Amino acid sequence: MATHWLKRAARTPASNEDAAREVAGRMIAEIEAGGEDAARRFARELDRWDGTILLGPEEIARTVRAVPDQAREDIDAAIANVRRFAEAQRASLRDFEIEVSPGVTAGQRVIPVDCVGAYVPTGRYAHIASAYMGIATAKAAGVRHVVACSAPYRGGPIHPMVLYAMHRAGADTILTLGGVQAIASLAFGLFSGRAADVIVGPGNKFVAEAKRMLFGRVGIDVFAGPSEVAVIADATADVDIVAADLVGQAEHGHESPAWLIALDRDMAEAVMARVPALIAALPPTARDAAAVAWNDYGEVAACDTREEAAALSDRYACEHLEVQCADLPWWRERLVNYGSLFLGEESTVAFGDKCSGPNHVLPTKAAARYSAGLSVHKFLKPLTWQSATREGAKRLSEITARISRLEGMEAHARTADLRLAKWFPGHNLPLGEPVQG
Repeated sequence: MATHWLKRAARTPASNEDAAREVAGRMIAEIEAGGEDAARRFARELDRWDGTILLGPEEIARTVRAVPDQAREDIDAAIANVRRFAEAQRASLRDFEIEVSPGVTAGQRVIPVDCVGAYVPTGRYAHIASAYMGIATAKAAGVRHVVACSAPYRGGPIHPMVLYAMHRAGADTILTLGGVQAIASLAFGLFSGRAADVIVGPGNKFVAEAKRMLFGRVGIDVFAGPSEVAVIADATADVDIVAADLVGQAEHGHESPAWLIALDRDMAEAVMARVPALIAALPPTARDAAAVAWNDYGEVAACDTREEAAALSDRYACEHLEVQCADLPWWRERLVNYGSLFLGEESTVAFGDKCSGPNHVLPTKAAARYSAGLSVHKFLKPLTWQSATREGAKRLSEITARISRLEGMEAHARTADLRLAKWFPGHNLPLGEPVQG
């Protein structure tokens, strides 16, 4: 039993990170020092935008009115699916209280953060779906204020369909800003007067590095890199569908990995033969992105057993994982590392990217080993509380005093001693030897 590589990647998703980190760090420092003026300067230099940054209600309404009916219906339907799934996630979290020991009660309150910054990328493509993935999910969590940013589209204002999606998903404030200057503005509260508690949304490597650098000062969704897809396929899979799904994600950009894990070598070779023709048939922008991505980052492996295929998939820990094999329940139970799982040829990454409901902001670069994708949980704080009767506190004080002294923390121990002396004068409880050193 073995894994046979039919194609290996020439590069990894970590390529060129250092340059992006240097640029993002410099820009963040300049924007923090220079405020809105610095952010405007970067908007002019990088996006050729010298227009309004903070959009008013009249401008939003004018753009929204011009959106065609069919586009409205499709975007509204997608928002409804995302919101419905997010609301179900929210309902799975609850407040509770429990008596952990006689006289000692503890509990949990689940409350949302106050302000979220939602970044909606617009560069090679107008990412309409990214608008509602962040904004509608935050609103389903109960976030009071969402500041949404999107870049000027090809030198003009925000793409009208993106703006419509931002508005319909529930954005309270909308800024025409992209890139590092947008992420920094969200973090520092520029233009909106509201500094974000959490910043979410996909973006290019500069956006990803800006979020990474600001993490700690603000919360973020995931440490995101270029979009990834892996397909596990056996001899029952449709070669055309497998090839199309690999190409469908490779069009995201030059650095987007597409991986095939095959349980049938003939099928794998047929897919490899089909991919170039599918790429060649794409329009220029997508063709350029997919061709470079497949050449530099594409991989194909043939595994002898499904156990080997599952183990290889878990090592990839891919952002999007499709399974086009027999016995789908086995795969659903066996696989553990992925951002989102798509089972059967009736389900494809594009459905999840656009409208099926679960969020499309997902971990990349093997972060699915320890992290999940964006959900209402990112915007919620499960806060704990506790109280005790004096009888309950008596036992806690006794244990706390002894453990604190074992640790050498005398001041901690004395907070327990004081309560026992006040409430139970003359007690004879063993509280440990006072710390001397």
